[in-house]
Amino acid sequence: MTIRTVLVDDEPLATQGLQLRLQAHEDVDVVATAANGREAIRQIKTNKPDLVFLDIQMPGFDGFSVIQGLMDVEPPLFVFVTAYSDHALRAFDAQAVDYLMKPVDEDRLAATLDRVRQRLSEKRSAEEAGRLKEALVEHAPEAAEELAEASPEGPAQSRFEKMINIKDQGQIFRVDVDTIERIDAAGDYMCIQTGDNTLILRETMKDLEKRLDPRRFQRVHRSTIVNLDLVRQVKPHTNGECFLVLDSGAQVKVSRSYRDVVARFVH
Repeated sequence: MTIRTVLVDDEPLATQGLQLRLQAHEDVDVVATAANGREAIRQIKTNKPDLVFLDIQMPGFDGFSVIQGLMDVEPPLFVFVTAYSDHALRAFDAQAVDYLMKPVDEDRLAATLDRVRQRLSEKRSAEEAGRLKEALVEHAPEAAEELAEASPEGPAQSRFEKMINIKDQGQIFRVDVDTIERIDAAGDYMCIQTGDNTLILRETMKDLEKRLDPRRFQRVHRSTIVNLDLVRQVKPHTNGECFLVLDSGAQVKVSRSYRDVVARFVH
């Protein structure tokens, strides 16, 4: 999978530096660069890239204006690259994949590209599923109707568990995953928080993540998973971090490594 990419920055040295770092990633193809907002809109509409690295502070059209100027086309994924940290929440409000500080750190860039690959893979899988459904409706309407009745929630969602059995203090509890507010790791044990109760499950976080729908349960810290459906407020914090306020009133810090999670529900 080739990631067609456009770089936008009014500083030529910044563009060259990012381009050099991207050469280490063979699946990234820089198809165009732009030195201002108007040129960026033109290049994006012409080249239809998958990804845009976008500077925020530019003369005339800034980075947010570029996104507004693309409302009439299907937008690519955006990663903001800037020397200023005070635009982080607004960047996620614009549904950016990530927010990188200049000079761009190679490890952070690699982590960002992993998120981009995941987003593109999910998008392309959804598009393929949509095309398959359209073909079924056109050529085999009865089969399409049977498929819809058999799996109203879709195949991707049906493989995730809706109930989890937890053996705690000699008893077995059946926990509805809808009631799980957050999960905290403590070594090989998971603390399952349901708002008014805490249960201990002996399992690694990696294995537990595989059992939960990632569209609802997301890691927001190295040792914390949150049910995004139960997030009621986002409170900004320093250094690009923020706190999520949950239904129970509990507050969970989102570390900078997981800031893209905020973009899933900040609109």
